[in-house]
Amino acid sequence: MQKVVLLLMSLLLVTSCLKDDDYTTSANDKLTFSRDTVAVDTIISGTPSKTYSLTIYNQADKAIRIPQIMLGKGGSSPFYVNADGTQLVNGVANGFEIARKDSMIVYVMANIPSSDADDAVAVEDKLCFQTESGLMQEVVLTAQGQNVITLSGMRISQNTTLDATKPYRVMDSLVVERGAELTLAPGTRFLFHNKAALIVHGTLHIDGSREKPVTLRGDRLDLMFKNQPYDRAPGLWNGIVLKSQSYGNTINYADIHSSTNGLCVDSSDISRSKLKMENSIIHNTTNHALNLRMANVFVGNSQITNAGGDCVHVRGGDVSLVHCTVGRFYVFTGGYGHALDFANFDGDVRLPLHNLYVANSIVTGYQDDEIIGGQNTNFENDAFNYNFAYSLLGTPQPEKPDDRIESCLWDTRSTDQAEADSIVHDKNFTPAFNVDHLLFYFTLSPYSPAVGQASPSISQQYYPYDRTGAPRTARPDMGCYNHAETAETPKLTTTAAPHVSSTHCVQSLKPTRKE
Repeated sequence: MQKVVLLLMSLLLVTSCLKDDDYTTSANDKLTFSRDTVAVDTIISGTPSKTYSLTIYNQADKAIRIPQIMLGKGGSSPFYVNADGTQLVNGVANGFEIARKDSMIVYVMANIPSSDADDAVAVEDKLCFQTESGLMQEVVLTAQGQNVITLSGMRISQNTTLDATKPYRVMDSLVVERGAELTLAPGTRFLFHNKAALIVHGTLHIDGSREKPVTLRGDRLDLMFKNQPYDRAPGLWNGIVLKSQSYGNTINYADIHSSTNGLCVDSSDISRSKLKMENSIIHNTTNHALNLRMANVFVGNSQITNAGGDCVHVRGGDVSLVHCTVGRFYVFTGGYGHALDFANFDGDVRLPLHNLYVANSIVTGYQDDEIIGGQNTNFENDAFNYNFAYSLLGTPQPEKPDDRIESCLWDTRSTDQAEADSIVHDKNFTPAFNVDHLLFYFTLSPYSPAVGQASPSISQQYYPYDRTGAPRTARPDMGCYNHAETAETPKLTTTAAPHVSSTHCVQSLKPTRKE
């Protein structure tokens, strides 16, 4: 029996020696990493990030032992790490190994503590790998945490001004009750959680400035994938609703984007001003960007772009658009709308269109026909009044004259003009859209036919400066942005814009019978 025990011990010792020989202790055998920095996206402070992965490779011909993996800041690190299924406790874990020509996966997440800082706070740590040879290798971990003021279930029942220098995070609907006024001061930022909305029964005043616009957006601060922020996608929150008893709303220098619904305006007394919106942006919505139903609304010097539904959806009321850029270049699936869709009915509901006035504006998109008008011919005496003046319209020129259309241009491609040479649709703007990264710019190209073709008298009456504050010249441009002068900018002619009649805005404006 003793001989057997001695034999087994000898075999174990030999096996142990052989196993040790399978591991390298050379400092020349290094670990390699799928990346040298794990950059966690910006997150809400106090909220865990999503998980990021890092792959560790052993390219050596022998296994590499890693006696210890540790965070440089130990237990005080804002990063949490799981290496090969083992959680680092207080920032350290022991006893790892990677077989020859094999790999190990490490998972990283961050949770940055809240602080009093207004802007995003950057944090950094190092994830250290100590091999059996004594070699220490590192991967850098970075992240940014945005401190917020969290609003949950908040109802504004008295006149209130929100003016904090750090963002407000709205977890559900922020409601302004009837009789109350909510004022958003210059530079105020709102981050709305999924399905959260701003619902106004009282009155909303967004008092942004050119230097300090008011921003309303979703609360996803991270990336969908590399170099693609969630903030460039629609549908991150539910938008703004002005309810039926809400009047006297004003919006100036607001940036409203990436919502499901942009700005919805409910039916009300059209003899009273419902909304005046100026110098603002509504961009990238799943449904309608500006949804106006039987209300008195004035929109000026504003950009309304990239809606899955209609950029501007008008059903009855009294609506004016002056020096606006309306562009529907929606690239996500499910889009069904137009740049402008207006009518004097909605299903079986009669909604007289007392006035639709579009002046010194651009209304276009990817489609050849981006303007649709519908009149309920079952009720021919219902008001259906529209007027387009000195605007670039993305719709075919009508065959018959229409005195409701004055000095407009048609943003359509000539049948004998090569597509590459056509300055139409998205070619009206510069720089070119970067669709891959969902970047859209609506500054007017110097080659656009809209350059110098707006009415000077309308510009001086309403907006002698464009949305960025640049002065409009004696030959102003259509839309909310001036074109940028370049060395190659063509000389503008002094010929007045041609007087032409209505387009499909008008051809599609031809009566649409209710079923």
